[in-house]
Amino acid sequence: METARVLVAADKFKGSLTAVQVAERVTAGLRRVAPGVRVETLPVADGGDGTVAAAVAAGFERREARVTGPVGEPVTAAYALRDGTAVVEMAEASGLQHLPDGVFAPLTATTYGSGELLKAALDAGATTIVFGVGGSATTDGGAGMLAALGARFLDADGKPVGPGGGGLAELAEADLSGLDPRLKDVDLILASDVDNPLTGPKGAPEVYGRQKGASEEDIAVLDAALAHYASILGPETAALPGAGAAGGIGYGALVALGARFRPGIEVMLDVLGFAPALARATLVITGEGSLDEQTLHGKAPAGVAAAAREAGIEVVAVCGRLALSQEALNGAGIARAYALAELEPDPAVSMAQAGPLLERAAESIARDFLS
Repeated sequence: METARVLVAADKFKGSLTAVQVAERVTAGLRRVAPGVRVETLPVADGGDGTVAAAVAAGFERREARVTGPVGEPVTAAYALRDGTAVVEMAEASGLQHLPDGVFAPLTATTYGSGELLKAALDAGATTIVFGVGGSATTDGGAGMLAALGARFLDADGKPVGPGGGGLAELAEADLSGLDPRLKDVDLILASDVDNPLTGPKGAPEVYGRQKGASEEDIAVLDAALAHYASILGPETAALPGAGAAGGIGYGALVALGARFRPGIEVMLDVLGFAPALARATLVITGEGSLDEQTLHGKAPAGVAAAAREAGIEVVAVCGRLALSQEALNGAGIARAYALAELEPDPAVSMAQAGPLLERAAESIARDFLS
C-alpha cells in the first residue's frame, strides 16, 4: 500500500497556538499512531495577523523596521521578503496588539506606521508587495499610511489634519503629488478576507468600529468623516470590495496606490507555494481556532479546502470549537472536523491545553484516515 502523504495547512488557533505550532502538534499526533506517514507542513494565513509568520515558515526572510504605532509610539514591525516579493502585514504596524493595555483610540489611531512598513519593503527592493490587512486598531481610511508615503492632508488653514479617522472631518485638500514614485512600478496586492465597502451600513466604522473601542457616537463621526474623505479622493472607489478592510486602509491602497484586491487566502496560497505541496499530498489537514460561519467567508480553512477539492484530495479539519453542521462542512469541502471542545468542554482549559489536545485529535485523524 502506498505511504500516505499528509499536508498540514492550518491557520493559527488565536490566543493558543501559532500556525507553526498547530502544524508541529498535528504532526506529532499523526506519527504516534502512523509512524511511517510522510507529513509536509505549510502554515497558512489569510492576510490577517500571522501572515508574516506563515511567509517566514515557508522560507521568506524575516525583516524588521521601527515604525510609528497606532497611537504614535514607536513599535518594531516585521515583514517578509523573498526574491523581490515582500509580505507586509498592516497589523504588525497598526494592529490592536500595539494599543497600550487595551486602551482604545477609535478616533485618533493612525495607519502611519503601515505606510512606513511599506516604505521599508520598497527600500529593500520589493517589486511585488502582498499587503495583508486585518486586525487593525485604526479607522482612518488609510490616510496615515498615505501620509507616511508622501501624501499631504490639509485643513482649511493649510495645516495637516489630526491623526486618525476623526481628523478627516476637517479635511479640505488632499495632495497626493508627493507620493513615493517607486509605488508606480510595484505590483501591490491588497490581501484581505473582508469585502466591505468603506462607509454605510456594511462599512468599516459600522461593522468593525466597536471592536476598536468606538461608541455609537464615534461610529457616526467616523462614518461621516470617511465619507467626506472619500468625496475628496474618489467616491467611486469607496464602494469597491475591500475598501472597508482594516478600518478603510483598503480604500487608501485602492484609490491612491494602485492596489488590486484579491481574497487574502488565495494570494497567500500562491505566495506560499501551496499548489506544488498539494500535488504531493493524499490527505490535507486544515483548521483554525473556531470553525464557524465566518470560516466560510474567505478564511484560510475554506480556501485550503476549496483548492484541495478542486484537486480531488480529501480534507479534514482541526479546530478549538466547531459551530458548523456536517452539511456546512461538506459544502466547504471538509469531510470531517475534529474539535478540541469534544475532548475538553471547558473553553479556558481547552485553550490552555490546546497543544496536547491537538495531538490527541491528530491521533484520531490517523486512526480514522491513515490506518
